[in-house]
Amino acid sequence: MRVPSTPTGPLPPMRRLGIVADDLTGGLETAAMLVAKGVATGFATDAGALDASDDMPVMVIAQKTRVIAPQDAVSRMEAAARALLAGGWQQIFFKYCATFDSTDRGNIGPVADMLLRVTGARVTLFCPASPQAGRTVYQGHLFVGTQLVSDSPKRFDPLTPMTDPDLVRVLQRQTSLPVGLVAHRQVAAGPQAILAEIERQAADGTRYFIADTIDDADLAHLAAVAALWPLMTGNAPILQHYPALWRAAAGDAAPASGMPPLAPVRGPGVVLAGSCAERTLEQLAEFERWHKVLRLDLAAQADPEAAVAAALAFARAHRAEGPVAIATSGGPADVEMAQRRHGREGAALLAERILGSLAVALHEDGVRRFVVAGGETSGAVLEHLRIRRLRVGPYGGPGIGSAVTEGPDPIGLCLKSGKLGAVDLFSAALAAMERG
Repeated sequence: MRVPSTPTGPLPPMRRLGIVADDLTGGLETAAMLVAKGVATGFATDAGALDASDDMPVMVIAQKTRVIAPQDAVSRMEAAARALLAGGWQQIFFKYCATFDSTDRGNIGPVADMLLRVTGARVTLFCPASPQAGRTVYQGHLFVGTQLVSDSPKRFDPLTPMTDPDLVRVLQRQTSLPVGLVAHRQVAAGPQAILAEIERQAADGTRYFIADTIDDADLAHLAAVAALWPLMTGNAPILQHYPALWRAAAGDAAPASGMPPLAPVRGPGVVLAGSCAERTLEQLAEFERWHKVLRLDLAAQADPEAAVAAALAFARAHRAEGPVAIATSGGPADVEMAQRRHGREGAALLAERILGSLAVALHEDGVRRFVVAGGETSGAVLEHLRIRRLRVGPYGGPGIGSAVTEGPDPIGLCLKSGKLGAVDLFSAALAAMERG
């Protein structure tokens, strides 16, 4: 079997890339990266939100599918992929987390299996790396900074603890298709060496390839190989290399049509934090130096409605003092206590129900600027607020995306990965929404 290389002929001017993302923070970050490169990029939270007038080079459909049942994740992602293909977007890109967040049940492998079938692709690469954020892959092993992911705080993740750093093994447990590795010596040697290695292993039946990636040059080489394949998978940073490749393939040196800047959003602001990542806890502590923070102990919660009422009263009591933060976040000991009482999934669902319902109550109370910490929390908040379409702002750094809802009463949003962002992000993001 011969793996196709990047075509050199002209491309249609629009609808080049359809992205299906397994959480809202990652999907928004991905859209923001492309907006920063001057590429008009649409953003929806379900397949039914697409419109025939969505004549943009890139469309993102981001859904909360990372930790739901594999069959449900496959169903929702298939609906998104089919809608994008029916709309004319030429490549499907499956966006997942830089730390390959998943379990032995899935959901990366099952979704990739479905996408391979739906797109008709013969092979695809898996490139989760984000070198700027210190997430790299070497000899198939995932690193967070200088630590293997299994030695990092990611091993304590309440829903997707990453205890095996070997991504070939991790992915192979989630799929029946053979998984191989494109080692760094081939990646560093450039696109032709990568293609040759893929062709060599594909001849023996390998369909999936974990790609070693330690720096941006590696991302550029991998992008040159896969930018026009029917299916590619990975994290957002590789996509920063796509626009130049599209223009080169089309013989067009002009930049892509960009997006208008986000309008200012005024009104009260709030931080909602559900992530238990170490970075989120640090950001809450920094925010608390200047603002009020309410921490909800999930282990002590029996009535979600009472928790929402107490949090709403807290926000109202301190409104005159500026923005507040309300968090279900906690360290490993807090997570263990909450899971002991409510179960692993029960504790997570309780946090999402509280913060999602609270977002609705706060919005009804006049809040128009939200910073949300955590991918699952972001999904819950947008679902409860019934937000289906967003206008995306340019990239704000690893794991961070900003957007504004459409319509006469806009809501400003900053959705951030629990593990990423500057320590002072919460205050800075709220201020940035007010400025526009």
